[in-house]
Amino acid sequence: MGYSLEVYDHNFEEEVLEKSRQTPVIVDFYATWCGPCQMLAPILKQVAQEYDCVVAKVNTDENPYIPQAYGVQGIPDVKIFRDGEVIDGFVGVLPEPELRNLLAKCQIRSDLDDRMDAVKQAMDSGDSEAAESQLLALCEAYPDRPQLFLDAAKFYVAIGEFEKAEARLAEVPASDRQYAPQVEAVRALITFKRQCDRPVGESELDREFSRACCLTVSGNYKEALETFIDLVGRDRGYQNDGARKAAIAIFNLLGNDHPLTQEYRRQLTMALY
Repeated sequence: MGYSLEVYDHNFEEEVLEKSRQTPVIVDFYATWCGPCQMLAPILKQVAQEYDCVVAKVNTDENPYIPQAYGVQGIPDVKIFRDGEVIDGFVGVLPEPELRNLLAKCQIRSDLDDRMDAVKQAMDSGDSEAAESQLLALCEAYPDRPQLFLDAAKFYVAIGEFEKAEARLAEVPASDRQYAPQVEAVRALITFKRQCDRPVGESELDREFSRACCLTVSGNYKEALETFIDLVGRDRGYQNDGARKAAIAIFNLLGNDHPLTQEYRRQLTMALY
């Protein structure tokens, strides 16, 4: 898709500013003695191979003018250029998932993005067989992407194939702690799906809990959270604190930065105290 190259003071305008009018250019200001720079380098190399962009590397020791012109003080300093201007960036080593989120925010796409769009289209059209085939092909093509295995597990939960969902979750490295909350959230989705299909009892609380589980499985997280938090306020001990645990599982599923997580985490705290 893209490529990586070394850029110098004398050709920065041509290789970065002019080229960024055709495709995004990610500029990595680095030095050979910089440990964090060496940690970031293979991640950016992978980005250059997968994304529709250029990764331009500028050695700050050998090229002092351009770093000074762009206010580079600490390294690694990564700046993303489009149409001759800096549109975003970061200093230090950004974890790979956060870097990919940043690229998505900057509308820099990869082959994986295009193929995931095809999966979503198949799912939206109700073609589960095509969606499953495409997801499994992606898991095979990108075995180093835990998020793909999580997406595949969520797909299997949605169609009620719980054993296959657990098998996909087992392929997420246990040592990769950044994905642990999502793994637990998908396992919670399995519980939600089971309790949606088979309510645990006949009481009003049981019916409300089951309804919230169904809302979660269908993706109506807002109403699900409202219902779970209402249950917390009505009976904290219901299902061994199950409503609170269910709300937290949704927060993990959405991520800490999601607006619903931020809004309803406060409401959950109020319901508890």
